[in-house]
Amino acid sequence: MSNERKRREALVYHSKPQPGKIKVIPTKKYRSQTDLALAYSPGVAHPCLEIDKNPDDVYKYTSKSNLVAVISNGTAVLGLGDIGPLASKPVMEGKGLLFKIFADIDVFDIEIDTKNINEFVETVKNIAPTFGGINLEDIKAPEAFEIERRLVNELDIPVMHDDQHGTAIISGAALINALELANKKIEDVKMVICGAGAAAISCAKMYTALGIKKKNILMFDSRGLINIKRSNLSPEKKLFSSKNTEIETLEDAVRDSDIFIGLSKANMMTKEMLTSMNKNPIVFAMANPDPEISYKVAVKTRDDIIMATGRSDHPNQVNNVLGFPFIFRGALDVRASKINEEMKMAAVYALAKLAKEPVPEYVNIVYKEKKLSFGKDYIIPKPFDPRLISTIPVEVAKAAIDSGVAKISIENWEKYVRDLDARKGSDNKIIRLIRAKAKLEPKKIIYTEADRLDVIKAAQIVYEEGIGIPILMGRIDRIKKLMKEIDFKHKLKIIDLSHEKTNKKIERFGKIFFKERKNKGLTLSQATKLMRARDYFASMMVKTGKADALISGYSRSYPEVVKPILKVIGKAKGVRKIAATNLMLTSKGPIFLSDTSINIDPDYNDLAYITIMTSNTAKMFGYNPVIALLSYSNFGSSSHPMANKVERALTFLRRSSPEMIVDGPIQSDFALNKMMLKNKFDESKLGTQKVNVLIFPNLDSANITYKIIKEIDGAKSIGPIMMGMDKAVHVLQLKASVEEIVNMSAIAVIDAQSRIQ
Repeated sequence: MSNERKRREALVYHSKPQPGKIKVIPTKKYRSQTDLALAYSPGVAHPCLEIDKNPDDVYKYTSKSNLVAVISNGTAVLGLGDIGPLASKPVMEGKGLLFKIFADIDVFDIEIDTKNINEFVETVKNIAPTFGGINLEDIKAPEAFEIERRLVNELDIPVMHDDQHGTAIISGAALINALELANKKIEDVKMVICGAGAAAISCAKMYTALGIKKKNILMFDSRGLINIKRSNLSPEKKLFSSKNTEIETLEDAVRDSDIFIGLSKANMMTKEMLTSMNKNPIVFAMANPDPEISYKVAVKTRDDIIMATGRSDHPNQVNNVLGFPFIFRGALDVRASKINEEMKMAAVYALAKLAKEPVPEYVNIVYKEKKLSFGKDYIIPKPFDPRLISTIPVEVAKAAIDSGVAKISIENWEKYVRDLDARKGSDNKIIRLIRAKAKLEPKKIIYTEADRLDVIKAAQIVYEEGIGIPILMGRIDRIKKLMKEIDFKHKLKIIDLSHEKTNKKIERFGKIFFKERKNKGLTLSQATKLMRARDYFASMMVKTGKADALISGYSRSYPEVVKPILKVIGKAKGVRKIAATNLMLTSKGPIFLSDTSINIDPDYNDLAYITIMTSNTAKMFGYNPVIALLSYSNFGSSSHPMANKVERALTFLRRSSPEMIVDGPIQSDFALNKMMLKNKFDESKLGTQKVNVLIFPNLDSANITYKIIKEIDGAKSIGPIMMGMDKAVHVLQLKASVEEIVNMSAIAVIDAQSRIQ
């Protein structure tokens, strides 16, 4: 991807479909006059008076308990330097996005236009009543130290400068595990720190708290070794001023050292310096985007090295997102008055411990690993590990309570863990999982309408992210023009059925099709003519192994596209009927809806087979299917044929698949409301389960429902996913978005992968 394209893509991402990355969404009803009267005047007076009597009630009646301010003056932004408060706003919004997706914490970003410490501190203090916590960000040293110190002391809510403590906490956890693997005692090791900014000072403090002796630390800034001969040192640098006055260069310091910590800039460490280190050297080269020594160079130079960087494309990424969302989550949940050293240390040890535990398969798939396990290439957890949300906050909250800074306690820790698990961003998790699974073994996907802008954009993402290998079908001049417009420069196979060079393949495919369909009245000339249509030709490409999967339907109706695919490819062996399901990523979690696209009025046998196929699809996504057979009636309350059909399907399923968790006929509200179901029908199998598969009695009800959910709930829809076909073919909804096409492409690849014996 060219730099210009990256720039353009980033600018579009931040500006479209609306500027910025975060927004405010109401959490209460607001549709009626009564709602508005409660939300504002006169009803709002009552919580105001309660808070006036008891200030702690602000946590009961407002969003303060889950609201963090991300505050900066833009003086030290992301390696961009002092770009000021306005230019720093996209970064602060991005930090807010991370808080939300990783720990379900709401954020207002605040950019303050001052470099004066007193003005900055007073501004934050004046707005602090709004927030449950303060995250300081991208403030240059040494001012950052004083600002944080004063705010921690003068406010009664958690305050943390993540640039200082985030890296210290994550690298501290990595260091604990690296020392264990290197078989070295922390009190004996010699450490060299290259860099003396806010992060470096905080890291050094953390490492001494873990047990490294100050006398064994040599810290370098841009002027050389920080030692007692130096004058005009800041108070923070003086803490790590060495008595050693003989060492002058970084090369000399690194010789016979055990640990190198890089928090400076690229290429500060040479191969020769690395070679001079002791056995099993630990190197944390954390400069971004380029580390102090290249990872490839380092591991080639020393096969006994244990290395971490700040980059996601190398093992052991020291990524602050492993810390700040979860530390604030734990602090907010016990209303801590500050984030103290005990809480930070609790996060360190929790991260170190988590890296030693068995890794969920989801994490292996997302990071394209066969089997992650504790070792040189895995000393800290991965950012998308779903266990972080239910592990780190718990230990932080316990430390806050034990150290006396928590204003409330947690009585039921098991319930707290369940509540934390419920905060996971399931929709993004599923999409990441789908795409990651596809990347494990990309397949050839033929796009029948690649001369459409959204389709070619999706194909570009599929190719560049390694999801699949696109084969582009359409008018070649139009495809090339679109590829040029979107800076898609890769050479891919393009099929234009109007070009003469495709005639031989058309004739060959026509003969194959004729042989299969001649007993149904099809002539050779008719078969050859049909092969000039995109869906027929593309289907034959998949059938003959020239492509692994097919994506079609962007601009044409579903039945129009499905018909040729069915004729050429047909149903899989033993399949009674094909069907379609949509995976809806709703505010209440993922739900599969079937059949949304194909069977208009299935009989009870077909309904049972649709249920079985949907159950298998849910398992493919890693879910244990809990299935409700929907009807307008509940458990035999009606004798109408429509309700009877559903009841007979259930009887069939209980006989053929007794292990399946399924019940019905049941109304949709009872199926989705466990409490309601348990109160009225406590014997139902679904009463203690969360339903994640809904089987509808006909196409009308299924199609209407999924489209209503999509529009009203704002749910993402993955699908329709075709079930029961002999090959991996999938049909888009009319005018599907680029994201939807990419997701369907990943599904098609996974489908193709599953068919390899």
